[in-house]
Amino acid sequence: MVKHARSPRTDSTTPIAVAKPRLPQTDAIVPYLRRIDSARWYSNFGPLVQELEERLAHRFGAQARAVTCVNATQGLTLTLQALNIAPGTLCAMPSWTFVATGHAAVQAGLTPWFLDADRDSWMLTPQIAAEALARAPGTVGALIVVAPFGRMPDVAAWLDFQDKTGIKVIIDAAAAFDAACDARLPTVVSLHATKVLGMGEGGFVATDNHALAARLRRLTSFGFDGTRLSQHTANNAKISEYAAAVGLASLDAWPGDRLRWFTAAQTLRHFPLPREIGYQPGWGRDWTTSVCVVTTPEGAAPELIAALKARDVDTRQWWGEGCHASPAFAAFPREALPNTEILATSTLGLPFYIDLDRADAARIAEALGAAL
Repeated sequence: MVKHARSPRTDSTTPIAVAKPRLPQTDAIVPYLRRIDSARWYSNFGPLVQELEERLAHRFGAQARAVTCVNATQGLTLTLQALNIAPGTLCAMPSWTFVATGHAAVQAGLTPWFLDADRDSWMLTPQIAAEALARAPGTVGALIVVAPFGRMPDVAAWLDFQDKTGIKVIIDAAAAFDAACDARLPTVVSLHATKVLGMGEGGFVATDNHALAARLRRLTSFGFDGTRLSQHTANNAKISEYAAAVGLASLDAWPGDRLRWFTAAQTLRHFPLPREIGYQPGWGRDWTTSVCVVTTPEGAAPELIAALKARDVDTRQWWGEGCHASPAFAAFPREALPNTEILATSTLGLPFYIDLDRADAARIAEALGAAL
């Protein structure tokens, strides 16, 4: 007798988590741990850190350098310092970003200046920034453009903006490990456990400016440059060989894991979402990331969160109401932020993880349909 395949069950009451991070398994890390045991070099830019940086830089081209650091927030902070941005000047950034962007500017001695994002791309654009400059409440020393949830901005357009204005531009590409591949502007990537390629905590800065990379290296290690004399005030933001071991194991698995992330995205796309729900352009097709953030009807996100929670489907507003809305940033200047305010109540992080299966994908789609 022929048994017909059944559709996945969708009546389970097991809660669906919004994320299920996964790092390399122990067996994949052990060979690197044995190398550490053999070398007895545990920190201070040992052979594993050097190999990790070389492999990361290779993704950005032959002229690129990658400088690892304890996390991407430190990567942003130290890059601002390495660029010698004058303390107290404004650091323009979109308010539609994670709070780490604002914290990094403050830690670098700069003043966050919050600009609006484009409604369609969710990004700060050169046009928005250029128009805002005429109203800047002070000298603008730097600008951080954010890759929203892994979608990269137009690097060439921002290079043109930098050339025309003289304002240093940095890319906060925390979630864009897959899509980031251009080092002409300093690009900061997170290697946090929640990202598509993670090592627990960590990050790196990619740049084709070798002098900038060298200064970044000194800033991660007390200002040392081959001697025990600090050349300038700095930080201790280097990673250990053990962190590099996890990072290297993650890189080993990346070709297969990248395919799995794309497969998970197509699994979710297989179950049609209500027409009012939209994916980011290219998500799960041209580029991949560890979250799935979708558009909803304007202002509907809070009600959808409650409705999905009632169906045991977890969700997340990853960036809350925007960086400017956090009490920590209440005193900092900002432009009018109408698009940010709309995005805050009209975008929603759905459950998404590398091993998302058809049953969970069906439940997510059904829950959204019922909620709308």
